[in-house]
Amino acid sequence: MERPEMLRAFALLMILALPAKAQDVAGEFDYYVLSLSWSPNWCALEGDSRGSPQCDDDRDFGWVLHGLWPQYERGWPADCRHTFRNPSRADTAAMADIMGTSGLAWYQWNKHGSCSGLSPDDYYALSREAYGQFTRPEVFRRLTDPVTLPASLIEEAFMRDNEGLDADEITITCRSGRIQEARICLTRDLEPRRCGSDVIRDCTLDDALFDPVR
Repeated sequence: MERPEMLRAFALLMILALPAKAQDVAGEFDYYVLSLSWSPNWCALEGDSRGSPQCDDDRDFGWVLHGLWPQYERGWPADCRHTFRNPSRADTAAMADIMGTSGLAWYQWNKHGSCSGLSPDDYYALSREAYGQFTRPEVFRRLTDPVTLPASLIEEAFMRDNEGLDADEITITCRSGRIQEARICLTRDLEPRRCGSDVIRDCTLDDALFDPVR
């Protein structure tokens, strides 16, 4: 065997000898991230072009539940194997009042809920509990026109309206110059806790676009 072929064969053997990436295990994680999305901005960036019912004129969504995500101290599990039945259409439809669409509820269960170690019913119940225990600042629903504002203002409003919530327990994200999400870090018992280093990075924009509720 010539040297180049020997080297290729050796490289192939080395690759085959590497251990396969371990499957994330359901129930093995450190904390949750409660992700709240500002619906009007999501609609402007993505939902309108998809024809999402979340963005219909007769809907008045503000902060919707994007998801309750199991997290490691760094990184996160996803698409875990589990032994539960998948959620039914009725299960996902019942979450649309806080998630915008049943499709998002389905997607969030498969990617994130499957790693919680909970059944779909229990995961959705826990998600609803987490969503309900935080006050979503009413001031943003009073806007009648698009505004630009510092992303830090969103964080300050959440901390003002939720006593005991600290700056290292919430982070604000932006996308394409717009406010995207407020993410609150929680223990497995849904108590606020410090975010991991890969979550805590705040948007630093001073002129982020914020659309009013439709």
